[in-house]
Amino acid sequence: KIVVFSGDGDLFAIGGNHFIHAARRNIDMTVICVNNFTYGMTGGQGSSTTHIGAKTTTTPYGNYENPFNLPHLAVASGAVYVARWTVVHVWRLKKAMQEALEKRGFSFIEVISPCPTNYGRRNRLGDGLDEMKYYRENSIIKHGAPLEETGLALGGKIVVGKFLEQERPTFVDMMSETLDRVTTN
Repeated sequence: KIVVFSGDGDLFAIGGNHFIHAARRNIDMTVICVNNFTYGMTGGQGSSTTHIGAKTTTTPYGNYENPFNLPHLAVASGAVYVARWTVVHVWRLKKAMQEALEKRGFSFIEVISPCPTNYGRRNRLGDGLDEMKYYRENSIIKHGAPLEETGLALGGKIVVGKFLEQERPTFVDMMSETLDRVTTN
């Protein structure tokens, strides 16, 4: 089983096509995205998940580009397992990781994580502990939530939970089936 840990910038901006096509093909892998809404390790630039109105080094007056709704994108691309948790939900996140690893096909977990130095400071969210308190107080657990309700906004509620679990043949299953047909004819 392939496991990918990545940040929101690398995974959905630079690596967006790879993500979409791996999910579409239902490659047997688990992707865990640590989403801190910014390129936190390279200077604090805005990413494809930066909230509307949020300040980053590349959006000093506030972001005006619509961010990706990652669970919605994962489901639309063909993932068979999709969940979101914050770093505060340690036990639920652990369970989701176990489920995702056991799931055949493309599984995706978004993990909302603070970036107190670049994102938090610029957007007056306080320190890392303040952001964690915010996650605890503003998360709404809603398994199976309609994906339209899973968008995120600066200062808004955070819908978390397991949003999708379904069965679908993996890429290797489909390829094996085709090869079996071809070789028996």
